[in-house]
Amino acid sequence: MTHDHLDAAARPASRPFGRLITAMVTPFTPDGSLDLDGVAQLASHLVDEQGNDALVVNGTTGESPTTTEAEKEQLIRTVVEAVGDRAKVVAGVGTNDTRHTIELAAAAEKAGAHGLLVVTPYYNKPPQAGLVRHFTAVADATGLPVMLYDIPHRSGVPIETETLVRLGEHGRIVAVKDAKGDLTETSWVTSRTALAFYCGEDALTLPALAVGSVGVVGTSTHFTGALTAQLIDAYDAGDMPTALALHRRLLPLFTGIFRTQGAILVKAGLAAQGLPAGPVRPPLVDATDDEIAQLRADFAAAGLELPE
Repeated sequence: MTHDHLDAAARPASRPFGRLITAMVTPFTPDGSLDLDGVAQLASHLVDEQGNDALVVNGTTGESPTTTEAEKEQLIRTVVEAVGDRAKVVAGVGTNDTRHTIELAAAAEKAGAHGLLVVTPYYNKPPQAGLVRHFTAVADATGLPVMLYDIPHRSGVPIETETLVRLGEHGRIVAVKDAKGDLTETSWVTSRTALAFYCGEDALTLPALAVGSVGVVGTSTHFTGALTAQLIDAYDAGDMPTALALHRRLLPLFTGIFRTQGAILVKAGLAAQGLPAGPVRPPLVDATDDEIAQLRADFAAAGLELPE
């Protein structure tokens, strides 16, 4: 079923996964193995202290390229047990192999996930018809709602507007993590479909809301979550001055967390706060002293403190 412009504009935007979602890092022990107690503690912190409505587990920020299938299943079960009664748990299951993605999706459903995050197949650069086939097959494979992840600067291929409109007709494809950085295309899709768009670039959260997005899947939100939720709530209430003031305040962290790969600086910041994080796994490398000092400056510029 398709929706014309007026139908879409007349409907209130749904939020199948709430408004504030963090792509959670995976805490490891000093030797690089899973820290499942730390995983549960961090998940609880992100929901109870930072105000997240949902968490993405096994995303790129969770170092999913380096975790085994057994570890991925353990992570989902641990987070569901810790916060599943008060937040949605969305499992990253996307790979560049449709069959493998379906296997991961089935395992995530069995482990208790509430939804799936499925990234565009990367590196092998399928045509748009291949993307339709891939995403449809994954959505058909379980009973879980699906959030597509459109991030062409990592995957090599955008999910084009007409493809998103077509995929939006699938009953279980309900949302998009939009890291394309093209608000014109976002505008077209949000005006033509009922897909819930979640901004995938922290610093674009406010402008994305203005063109029809419903929230954010963030990285800096490990630290800015409560204030980012206030930003979204202010926008919803029509309080543009407050929303804009929060946007400008948080810009140093929205952008600073990506001075190097996001998981690296998130883990450094969490460690400084005394929260579970541990090292990153190769090929990532832990933050340098200079990077941590810059992160501390970015916190201060956002009116937040990162302990020495």
